[in-house]
Amino acid sequence: MNGLELVCPAGTPAALRAAVDNGADAVYLGFRDATNARNFPGLNFSRAELEDGIAYAHGRDCRIFLAVNTFPTAGDPGAWHRALDDAARLDVDAVILADIGLLDYAASKHPDLRRHLSVQAAASNPEAVRFYQDAFDIKRVVLPRVLNVAEIAALNAEIGVETEVFVFGGLCVMAEGRCALSSYVTGESPNTNGACSPASAVRYEVKDGLLVSRLGGFTINTFAADEAAGYPTLCKGRFVARGEASYLFEDPVSLNAASIIPDLVAAGVTGFKIEGRQRGKAYIAKVVSSFRRTLDSLESGRLAVDDLAAVAEGGSKTVGAYDKVWK
Repeated sequence: MNGLELVCPAGTPAALRAAVDNGADAVYLGFRDATNARNFPGLNFSRAELEDGIAYAHGRDCRIFLAVNTFPTAGDPGAWHRALDDAARLDVDAVILADIGLLDYAASKHPDLRRHLSVQAAASNPEAVRFYQDAFDIKRVVLPRVLNVAEIAALNAEIGVETEVFVFGGLCVMAEGRCALSSYVTGESPNTNGACSPASAVRYEVKDGLLVSRLGGFTINTFAADEAAGYPTLCKGRFVARGEASYLFEDPVSLNAASIIPDLVAAGVTGFKIEGRQRGKAYIAKVVSSFRRTLDSLESGRLAVDDLAAVAEGGSKTVGAYDKVWK
């Protein structure tokens, strides 16, 4: 390892093993409840599964980060407190937190438990990061996907904690931790229930030769027979405005920042994070092994970048805000 950390997703024990076996330096995951922001049926870990996963990862020099990154229900933080208590008991390597109350609970009850600030906290300036560092002794901040490389470098020059950024996977048009679209349409919010566009609200139907995708009773998109049908989320819907159908908020496209990893390293980034806890072990194996090669190739001076279009959302890629020119 060259001092950088490849942080990889796991939504199941099989995905965890695939991430570890294909070169992850750390795996992030969540419990099977609303305490994490990927609370979908069939995903995530029981306490026993996490214990086994930790043993598997630690035996292969890989760390485990537990995401407790949703916001507790007012007056009922019990599930979130239990998640942190069990994280300490099971000896995870870090917890990923967004809520100030949970950060305080972890710092006071389990001071030896390493704390990372979740992207859900949306801390994107030195003052915000220093607040969390001074108040809760965070060791790393996962940066929102709204900063360009120069802004990340400027931020790193002013803070004293590690930074982690997303380099592959789904993008979100909203400021992390602030989205109400799913709640508006389905009654469930990723910020509290941990589910953006839950599968129970998704419907597909064929109408006039087109595949129609619906979410919570709203039509999100229609697809011709030769088009790939994406999962219906409101921010990535195709809507008619001024007589033209288009993706008004965000195109269904994957982030792939492999080509600018040297720039991110120069900007002071420590952790390189792959999104996709809801994806299967084949996706995990392919993407993790690809980014392992990319990070390892930095030492040779010749960057290795694979074509991951086959597993990218929409079959296309973007470097997102890292190369933004707008203000």
